[in-house]
Amino acid sequence: MSTPSGLLRGSRALLAAARSAAAPSVKAPAAPNPAKQKKPTPPSGIMKAKPISLALQDFVGEPEISRVEAVKKVWAYIKLNDLQNPVDRREIFCDDKLKKLFEGKERVGFLEIAKLLSSHFVKTA
Repeated sequence: MSTPSGLLRGSRALLAAARSAAAPSVKAPAAPNPAKQKKPTPPSGIMKAKPISLALQDFVGEPEISRVEAVKKVWAYIKLNDLQNPVDRREIFCDDKLKKLFEGKERVGFLEIAKLLSSHFVKTA
């Protein structure tokens, strides 16, 4: 009768042999081929700068901006001026500057910001 320790010794030897056979050889990383490097693609969709309304131009100080950057600047303004409702942080209190952007609303939800800004992006053909 074989002992459990004898059984383990045999399986350890088999596992060690299997690991060494399956171990991949280590190669040095290949030098990047300049011909195969990807060219940067121009921004598109919401990342592309587009002409904006005069009200939004006054707010951001640029004639063209991407939707993403516009939302970032609005959020930076909200946080700088502490316009979030302290009880419900999802609600934004609008000061005079934001009322011009957000159709004169006193308060907006944070999910409404992108939707309300979309009317300020001029449609181009």
